[in-house]
Amino acid sequence: MKHIICLLLVLSVCFGGIAQTQLDSIQSLDEVVLSDVKLKQYAPGFKIEVLKDSVLRTNAQSLTGLLAFNSNIYFKENGNGMVSSPSFRGTNASQTAVIWNGIPINSQLNGQTDFNTINTTHYNDIAIRSGGGSVQYGSGAIGGSIHLNNTLLFKPHFDTTMRLGYGSYDTKTGSVSSAIGSDRWSVNVGLAYNASENDYPYLGTTKKNVNGAYNNLDLNLNLGYFISDNDVLKLYHQHFIGNRDFSGTVATPSQSHYEDKNYRSLIEWSHLAKAFNYQLKVAHLQEHFKYFGTQSTSNFSYGKVNTLIVKPSFNFRFSRKIKLQTSVDYTKYDAEGTSFGTPSRSNVSATALLNHKVSRAFSYGVNLRKDFTSTFSNPLVFSVDTEYAVTKHYSLQLNGSRNYRVPTFNDLYWQPGGNLDLIPESSYQVDLGQQLSFGFAQLKLNGYFIKTSELIVWKPNSIGLWSPVNIASTQSYGAEIEGHAEVHFKSHYFKLDGHYSYTVSEDTNTKKQLIYVPFHKANFSIAYSYKKLALFFQHAFNGDVFTTEDNLKGRLTSLPSYDVSNLGLEYSLYNKGNNTLSLGGTINNVFNKSYQSVAFRPMPNRNFNIQLHYKF
Repeated sequence: MKHIICLLLVLSVCFGGIAQTQLDSIQSLDEVVLSDVKLKQYAPGFKIEVLKDSVLRTNAQSLTGLLAFNSNIYFKENGNGMVSSPSFRGTNASQTAVIWNGIPINSQLNGQTDFNTINTTHYNDIAIRSGGGSVQYGSGAIGGSIHLNNTLLFKPHFDTTMRLGYGSYDTKTGSVSSAIGSDRWSVNVGLAYNASENDYPYLGTTKKNVNGAYNNLDLNLNLGYFISDNDVLKLYHQHFIGNRDFSGTVATPSQSHYEDKNYRSLIEWSHLAKAFNYQLKVAHLQEHFKYFGTQSTSNFSYGKVNTLIVKPSFNFRFSRKIKLQTSVDYTKYDAEGTSFGTPSRSNVSATALLNHKVSRAFSYGVNLRKDFTSTFSNPLVFSVDTEYAVTKHYSLQLNGSRNYRVPTFNDLYWQPGGNLDLIPESSYQVDLGQQLSFGFAQLKLNGYFIKTSELIVWKPNSIGLWSPVNIASTQSYGAEIEGHAEVHFKSHYFKLDGHYSYTVSEDTNTKKQLIYVPFHKANFSIAYSYKKLALFFQHAFNGDVFTTEDNLKGRLTSLPSYDVSNLGLEYSLYNKGNNTLSLGGTINNVFNKSYQSVAFRPMPNRNFNIQLHYKF
C-alpha cells in the first residue's frame, strides 16, 4: 500500500505543475468561507442536513438539545447537563465522528465527544452527514458525522449579537459575538457562559438532583486575510473550560467533581484558482480532564492528550465535470494520565476523492483511503456514491462504504484492564435515499444497512477484571424520514420540520436489540412568526430501550418510551435598521413529563428560561 502514497504524491506534484499555468481569479466564495470542502463537494450520494441560525437559536446551550429535537440521532444523558452520548443509526457514541472545521475532534481517550460540552452559539451552521465517512474523516465515522462550521464573510460588515438568559434551577446564560470584515479580511469572535445549580426535583419522589451543578465558558476566535488575490490565510481557535459536579442516581447520590479543558487551534492556508487549488492545514488539539472522587478531597486522577495534525491537500479541476482531491495527512498523538501512563501514536494517511458530474442529472464519487498507524494495521477503506435526478422534483441517492474505528488509548493502555492485542473495528454499509422537492417543501426517505465486525466491547475476564476485547459483531438496518416545509403569506411565516427513524441494531449472534437503541424515534417542530411576534413548538418521542443485554421488558431491564415538548415565544421590542432588541421565553418539558434517558437518572421537570437578545 506504500505505492498508494507514492502515486498520490506524484499526481499532486505533476498536476500541480501543469495547473500553475492556469491560475485564474477566484471562482466561488464557497472555498473561501468553508474549510470542510469535502462535505460539500465530494458527497453527492450522501444524506446531509444543515441546521442554520434560526434553528440553532432554539437550543443554543448544548449540541444535545439541538440534535435531539432536530435530527434522527438518539441521545442518552446521565442527567441534565451531564455526560451525553449519541446513537447514530444504532451505532455507539465512539462510532459517531464530530468534525470541527474539517478536523476530527473525538476524544483519543474514549473515542467519543460529550455533546453537552459543545455550545452551539458561535457556529454559523451545523451539518449532519448520515452514513460512513471514514475515507474523508478517518476513525470513528461509521454511523455518521456531525460538522461544526465557522464561516468567514469577506465583504464590508460589522455585526454584534448579545444574549442574556435566566431560568429555573438558577440557570444563567450569556453570550456575545461580533463579526467584522472587509473585502480582504474577516474576524469573528465570541464568548459564551452557562451555569446552573441544576437541582431539579425528581418527579414522583421527594428527592432532587443533588451534586449536579455545572458551569462552562466557551471562547471562539476566527480570522481570515487575503495575502494575495489568490491566497487566503485563516485561523480558527476554540477554548472550552468546564466544571461539573457529577450527579448520581435516584438510589445512590454522588459527591464527584469533574473539570475538563479543550483547546483547538487551526491555521489554514488556501491557494485558489480555476484549475488547481491547494490547501495546508496545521491543527493542534488538547483535551485535559481532572476527576475528583469527592469535592472535599484535593486528590484527583487526570488525563491529557495533545494532537498535532498536518494536512496538505490538492484539488484538481480537470473540467467543469471532473474534480479530484488528494491529500497525505500526518497526525501525532501524545498522552499522559493517571491510569494509562504516557502512550503515543502517529498516523499517516493517503486519501483520494474523485467526483464526476456526468450530466446535470447524474453524478458519482469514488473515494479511497489508507492509514499507516504506528501501533497496528488499518484496513484500506473506500466509498462509492451517486446521485441521479429522475425528474425536476425527484432524485435518488446511493452510497456504499467500508469504514473503521481504531482502539482508543483507554482501550489499549488503561490500567488495570487495557488490551494491547486489540485490532480496529471494521464496518461495511449501504444506504439508499430518495428525495422529493417542491420548492416550499422537501421530503427525504432513506434505508440503510450497516454490518460491523471486531466490535470492541468491555467485558469481565476469567478473573472478573473488565477488559476490552474484539468479540462482538453487530448489524443495524432501518429507515429514516425527514421532512421540511416553509410557507410565506403576507406577514405570516410558517416552518415545519419533522424526523422519524425505525432502527434495528442487534448482536448478530444473539439476534437481540442492543441496549439504549430505540426501535422508534421521532420529533417535529413548528415555527410561526408574524411581524414582531415569533413562537415555536417542538416535540420529541423516544421509544422503549433495553438497559441490559437480556432484552427483557420490565422495570429493571428496560426504560419505557417518553414524549418531551418545548414551547418558545419571542417578541421584538425594538427594530430599526440593523438594531434589534427582543425578549423571549421558553418552557421546557411543557407537559411536566417524568422520564429518563439513562436508567435511574431522571431528567428535569417543567422548567423556564427567559432571554434578552440584542443585535446591532
